[in-house]
Amino acid sequence: MFSGSIPALVTPFRDGAFDEATYRALIDWQIDNGSSALVPCGTTGENSTLSNAEHHRVIEVCIEQAAGRVPVIAGCGSNDTQNALMHMTFSKKCGAAAALVVAPYYNRPSQEGLLAHFSYLAEKSDLPIILYNVPARTVTDIKPETVVELARRFPNRIIGIKDASGDLSRVTDHRKGIGADFCQLSGDDELALPFSAAGGVGCISVTANVAPKLCAQFQAACAAGDLTEARRLSDLLYPLHYAMFEDASPGPVKYALSRVFPNFREELRLPLVPANKAARDAVDAALVSAGLI
Repeated sequence: MFSGSIPALVTPFRDGAFDEATYRALIDWQIDNGSSALVPCGTTGENSTLSNAEHHRVIEVCIEQAAGRVPVIAGCGSNDTQNALMHMTFSKKCGAAAALVVAPYYNRPSQEGLLAHFSYLAEKSDLPIILYNVPARTVTDIKPETVVELARRFPNRIIGIKDASGDLSRVTDHRKGIGADFCQLSGDDELALPFSAAGGVGCISVTANVAPKLCAQFQAACAAGDLTEARRLSDLLYPLHYAMFEDASPGPVKYALSRVFPNFREELRLPLVPANKAARDAVDAALVSAGLI
């Protein structure tokens, strides 16, 4: 259902409030430059600092502005199962194509707890779920055997994974355990090339916020099996992938957008603050290297 370059969209703020006009313009720019789907309210979208009302408005605006041109995968994760279900229910009503649901953070559930959490969501909502595994942030790892069991239980509800575990062997674990139809999306830009070679079909990307055309071209080369072109584009983007995390994300990506996207403010919500000088220098150098400034 999903493939290619899928930006995990930032949430622009202006004077502390959601900057809807800039967000709509950013969505148009992403679609015009080849992004194949959009993810509002993911980690890069600072979802953990949004009220539920703001969270829902961001999703609603994204779906409205996309207007069916590309599918929207709504960020619906929470460390509270009922809150995640509320986000999924709202997103389904708004027209989201799927929900991106992160492993519950802070609670540190067991594998049995993860099975119960995702099973409950799949039973209570018919919105397709893309699992999001990012142990570095959640301190909870959705093990391959748990992913396989969830996909076996709910083949039409749990349809894929955004894998930011950093363990490339899991692409094969999931493919062999579930099948090629299970949608595997990289959650690490710098690993997107080997992830694709192992059987992945795309990337939910931070870098695509800043370089949507290059990221879309890279994913198209991967899909076409053009390793030479994919490697060339990967090398071009590589410094930018790392620059996006030279300071706490999304500080660097918001700074980068302030350099390449008109009228974008690098405003963040506490406890996040703008990127430090070293990160800004790294971003500037990477933007020059990629030919973006």
